[in-house]
Amino acid sequence: MMHRRTFLTGLSASAAVAPGALWALNENGATKLINSLVKDINKVIASGKAETAMFREFERIFKRYSDTSYIAAYALGVDARRASSAQKKAFSKAFQVYISRKYGKRFREFIGGSLEVKSVKQVKKWYEVSTIARLQGQSPFEVTFLVSDRSGKDLFFNMYIEGVNLLLTERTEIGAILDRSKGDIDAMIAELQRQS
Repeated sequence: MMHRRTFLTGLSASAAVAPGALWALNENGATKLINSLVKDINKVIASGKAETAMFREFERIFKRYSDTSYIAAYALGVDARRASSAQKKAFSKAFQVYISRKYGKRFREFIGGSLEVKSVKQVKKWYEVSTIARLQGQSPFEVTFLVSDRSGKDLFFNMYIEGVNLLLTERTEIGAILDRSKGDIDAMIAELQRQS
């Protein structure tokens, strides 16, 4: 099961990460989006709110700035072909909460630190915006966002934290949960909800 999924993932990876035509997006738009995102993340980091309240804020931020539909579809991968419309909807909802909490925990580590936009460049038909995370007591490291307007507005569709690819990480994780659930999509969704 895992071998088949890994093989199919390899075949479709390059096509899946390449958004469609992005003629309206430009460097200024990509920079503006990530500057706003970074500003909102830094505001939450500095707020001193309780963990639960922070996670709610990070979920709101993730929903506002990321192409959650694309990220969820990519994470489900080839298994989306056999999922019903109801299952896809339930998965997308559960996945949004799950991923917001997961990456919210990472951003919560930035308390006392900050994110700063350093550079932006066009890569194929999207933009890569590099930021530097400065944390207390740690060496600075890079957090990179890939931005496109494939959804009709400027949103980030992938993120790298210290070189770790969000899309590939989440596809692997969802695949592993599906394998543990013996391919049962409903069971995988329930497990995702328990982890959120």
